[in-house]
Amino acid sequence: MTGEFEQSSSSETAPARRGRRRRGDGERATPNLFPQKPFRQPRHIYKPIEAVSADELEAIHDASMRVLEEIGIDFLHEEARQLLKSAGAEVKPGDDRVRMDRTMVAELIAKAPSEFTIRARNRAHDLEIGGDAISFSSVASAPNAVDRDQGRRPGNQQDYRNFLKLAQFFNIIHCVMGYPVEPVDIHASIRHLDCIADMIRLTDKVFHIYSLGQERNLDGLELTRIANGLTPEEFANTPCVTTVINTSSPLRLDTPMLQGLIEMAKAGQVSIVTPFTLAGAMAPVTIAGALTLQNAEALAGLAFAQIVRPGAPVIYGGFTSNVDMKSGAPAFGTPEYMKAAIVGGQLARRYRLPYRSSGVCAANTVDYQAALETTLSEWGAITGGGNIIKHAAGWLEGGLSAGFEKFITDIDLLQKIAEYLTPLDVSEEALALDAIRDVGPAGHFFGTEHTQARYKDAFYPPIVSDWRNYETWAEAGSPIAYDKANMLYKKALEAYEAPQLDPAIDEEIAAFVDRRKAEGGAPTDF
Repeated sequence: MTGEFEQSSSSETAPARRGRRRRGDGERATPNLFPQKPFRQPRHIYKPIEAVSADELEAIHDASMRVLEEIGIDFLHEEARQLLKSAGAEVKPGDDRVRMDRTMVAELIAKAPSEFTIRARNRAHDLEIGGDAISFSSVASAPNAVDRDQGRRPGNQQDYRNFLKLAQFFNIIHCVMGYPVEPVDIHASIRHLDCIADMIRLTDKVFHIYSLGQERNLDGLELTRIANGLTPEEFANTPCVTTVINTSSPLRLDTPMLQGLIEMAKAGQVSIVTPFTLAGAMAPVTIAGALTLQNAEALAGLAFAQIVRPGAPVIYGGFTSNVDMKSGAPAFGTPEYMKAAIVGGQLARRYRLPYRSSGVCAANTVDYQAALETTLSEWGAITGGGNIIKHAAGWLEGGLSAGFEKFITDIDLLQKIAEYLTPLDVSEEALALDAIRDVGPAGHFFGTEHTQARYKDAFYPPIVSDWRNYETWAEAGSPIAYDKANMLYKKALEAYEAPQLDPAIDEEIAAFVDRRKAEGGAPTDF
C-alpha cells in the first residue's frame, strides 16, 4: 500500500482480453438511473479565492525559501545528492542534508511547463493539465474496501477491478490516480503487473503508477508505452502516466520516491509532488507553518525533477490538513483544510505550476459527516483553483477504506459541481421574453412552448437525492441515500462494458506481464 500515508453484482473473475463494442460516452444501458453528460473536463469559470494577501503569500514563500537555504531537506539517495551538488546545491560528504538557495530553486522551477496534456489510451479521454482545466480522480491507495453487503474487508482483486469499472463507467471521473483499493491477495512482487494490466484493460482513461522502487517504475512505464502504442522515442516526449511523490514530512525525501522522480522525469512522464503535512503532527500546528513546510518540500522535489530533465512535466501537490489533537488521527474537510487548499493553489499559481488537491473526509461510513467533509474538501479544492482533484469518489475513513456506496454519492456531488461550473446561458432564447409575455401576470410556465422544449434537461437530475414528497417517499419504504447508493453501484457494474483494446496490444501486455512474473517481478523481503 502507498499513496497519501498514499456484495458486488459482477461475477467476472478476470478482465476481458478482447475489445468489445463500446457505447459512446453518455450512452448507457440504464439512462434513467444514471443521467450523465459526455466525458468532458470542467473549467474554472470563477476566479479562485485568495485566502491570504499578496504580501502574506510572499511571507510564506520567503519562509519556505529560508527552510531550503538554512535548514535543508534530507535526500536519501546518493545519485540524487550528486545531481543536486552538480547543479549548485550545498551537499556535504557523508551527509544526507541538501540546501538550495532561492535563486537556484526559482531558475529550476521556471523550467517546468505550466500546462500540458496527458495522453489517454482513448484519445477522447486525454487530459489537459493546468490553466483552467479540472480533472476528478477516483479514490486511491485504500487498504480496505467497504459496502453494506459485505462490510469492511481487506482490499482484494475483485473489489479493485470493480472500482476500476465504476471509474470507467462514470464520465465525471476523468482519471484513475492510483489503485482504488490495494489488492493484497496478490503478492507484492507482482501486484503492480496485474494492477496496471487491469487498469489498461478495464479503463481507457489516464492512470497512475506507484513509485515503490525502480523495477515497479520501469515496469509501469513500459506497460504504459505498450498500451499507448508508442515507440520509446515517442513515449519519452508524450506524457501518458502519472505518479505521486510523497515527501516523508518533515523535511525528507526517501529513496523510492527519489528513484521514482528520476525515472519519471527521464521518461518525460508526470510526477505530482505532494507533501503529507498534517498540522500538529508532521508539520507545525499553525496552518501558516504547515504551508511553509509543504511549500519547501514540494519545491525541493519539483526543482530536483528539473535537474534530471529540464521541462519534465510536474504538478504541485497540496495535502495539508490538521489532526485531532485529542487522538492524533488525521482530520479532513475541516476549516483548516479548506484554507490550506486555497493557499496551496495561490502558491502553485505563483510558480506557474498545475495544482493538485483532494476531495477527502475522515468519516467511517456514508453519513452526514462524510457528505459535509467531502463537500467542504471539494469546495476548498475548487475555489483554490485545483487542476487535479484526487480521491474525489469513494474515499472514507481518512483514506483507510474505499467505499462503494460512497463512490456513488460522490459521483452525484461531482456532477453537481460540474453543473455549477457550466457557464450560464444568457442567450436571447434563454432570457425568455416571449414566454414571459405569453404567460403574463398570475400564469404559470409548465405548459409553455419554451418550457416544453427544454424541460428534459433544464436542470441537473440527481442520481442519489430523492425529490419525492413525503407520502410517496414513505410508501416506497422511506429509503435513505445509503440504500439507493448501494443499489446504484451494483446497477452500474451490471451496465459496465469493457473499452476496446487492440488485440495485438493486449497480447503484448500479456507477454510482458508473463515474462516479468517469470523473472520474479519486483524484489521484496517476504
